[in-house]
Amino acid sequence: MAGPESVPISELDLAAEFPQATREQWQELVAGVLRKSGKLPEDFAGAPESKLVTRTYDGIEIQPLYTAEDVPGEIGFPGLPPYVRGARPEGQVTTGWDVRARFTGDDARAVNKAILADLEGGVTSIWLSVPPPALADALNEVYLDLAPVVLDAGAEYEAAASALLALFDEREIPASEATAVLGADPIGLAARSGSAVALEPAAALAARVAGKYPKVRTIVADGLPFHEAGGSDAQELGALVAAGVTYLRSLTDAGLDVEAAAGQLEFRLAATADQFSTIAKLRAARRLWARVAEVCGFTSPMRQHAVTSPAMLTRRDPWVNMLRTTVACFGAGVGGADAVTVLPFDAAIGRPDAFSARIARNTHAVLLEESKLAGVADPAGGSWYVEKLTDDLAHAAWAEFTAIEGEGGLVPSLASGALAGRLAATWEKRAKRIATRRDPLTGVSEFPNLAEKPVVRAPAEATVEGGLPRHRYAEGFEALRDASDAYLASHGERPKIFLATLGPVAAHTARAGFAANLFQAGGIEAVNPGATDDLPGAFRASGARIACLCGTDDVYADQAAEVAASLGAEYVLLAGKGSYDGVDGNVFAGCDALEVLDGLHAKLGVTR
Repeated sequence: MAGPESVPISELDLAAEFPQATREQWQELVAGVLRKSGKLPEDFAGAPESKLVTRTYDGIEIQPLYTAEDVPGEIGFPGLPPYVRGARPEGQVTTGWDVRARFTGDDARAVNKAILADLEGGVTSIWLSVPPPALADALNEVYLDLAPVVLDAGAEYEAAASALLALFDEREIPASEATAVLGADPIGLAARSGSAVALEPAAALAARVAGKYPKVRTIVADGLPFHEAGGSDAQELGALVAAGVTYLRSLTDAGLDVEAAAGQLEFRLAATADQFSTIAKLRAARRLWARVAEVCGFTSPMRQHAVTSPAMLTRRDPWVNMLRTTVACFGAGVGGADAVTVLPFDAAIGRPDAFSARIARNTHAVLLEESKLAGVADPAGGSWYVEKLTDDLAHAAWAEFTAIEGEGGLVPSLASGALAGRLAATWEKRAKRIATRRDPLTGVSEFPNLAEKPVVRAPAEATVEGGLPRHRYAEGFEALRDASDAYLASHGERPKIFLATLGPVAAHTARAGFAANLFQAGGIEAVNPGATDDLPGAFRASGARIACLCGTDDVYADQAAEVAASLGAEYVLLAGKGSYDGVDGNVFAGCDALEVLDGLHAKLGVTR
């Protein structure tokens, strides 16, 4: 075989000496594996890989294999419309993304201390939610010409904006150099609170700011309320683009030309632990806004602020949140977000402490400095899967956007409840998959640790209520764990269930482990006696009132009814499928774990 140095570079064909693999050969291999696992009938006539297709909450089919044929035409270049590959030609290569940390609280001194520590540790911009009168103290000794401020004052955005602009003047920062986002978002506030939408004051503020402060943006179009309501990626994007279009109309009505109006907007999106969906969502969002730009006649690309999803954070085993936010930050960075906020791992519990804030900012540092994640423009570009997912998601989101526009726009859609209804329908589907553990939550619905020491934090500020609901994916299982903790406090022990292990360890260990994992997700201690010839005696010694049979199907056929009768339990479950005398219910992969655990709590006297 000739070495590559002997072949002209124009003729070099890598791996040319090997036979070309075909899709048909791959399908044959897939079919063989699926038949061995019993997932493909011998007489199946369709494509075998169809058995491996999954679907997102938007109905997008995720294939097990993608090829160049799946790429939807030209994908463009970084820095050029439709900006799928990034808003800037160089990507984040020269600067990395903006490392933006969130700060909240009424104690201006404590907030200021946290801000200074984060800035010293690598944070590059400040996302700030404090009462407007406390703004100056919270930003004491902060170099505002080096660390841009993004305000989040809710209904008090005008007062907060005035306080920040006054601070610019006081510190003699030239208006031409002042950089900030004033955080006006009346639509997001209405989505959160159910209040009426008043666009005119925000538009008037933007009109005043635009002429004097060229680097200050006034409006935030926020997708988080729709994400936290349980919405899908396409629903979040559709509502986000609809919010941007609504703000464009309001700003141009206030006298701004469309280019200046577009320059007043920043868009906020959720980044989740599904890295590919996050990458595709950010890329699709820029494409959608580029289409709006094409129709409306402006050129500026979407300015994106990605926030690690509050909905995915757990209160139980919160340390796992570090892994979730790392993957989400990775997805946001690869997807081309301009600014990224990593919420601390304890954000769902209360006010983050110095340690969790340090871990959050160091997540950026590892990805940027050690992993060199921003060292390539559009690192996902050319991935057949990502390109196809981006295209599919863009089309699904555009359909949601046009549906909202058909309802009169985002404000009427919110007021009528039409959008809320679609979000609720998606949440119902999502909640079902979480309950059946098809969408697993590590440390909560899977691999829970009943012995974990609780992480205690000072209570966080109250959230705005009254509008769209705020969900966390773990809330159902965590409510059961809270009830178990209360039971432990009042009874001195947790509610328990006895695992009636049939046969030798090798015969029962798989289902006993499965059952223990499921029951512990509800805060129910699983008592495993191991291999024993005296299950009734072990059951009585355990102090449990309920039992679960664990063994093989063959053993069940011979012993299930007899053992169930001998235990004297008030209620008997069986790990697996099958109906036997004396067995009252079943637990198995794909069962509604929340429903099972709720029922067991009721039988064991555990109250919420």
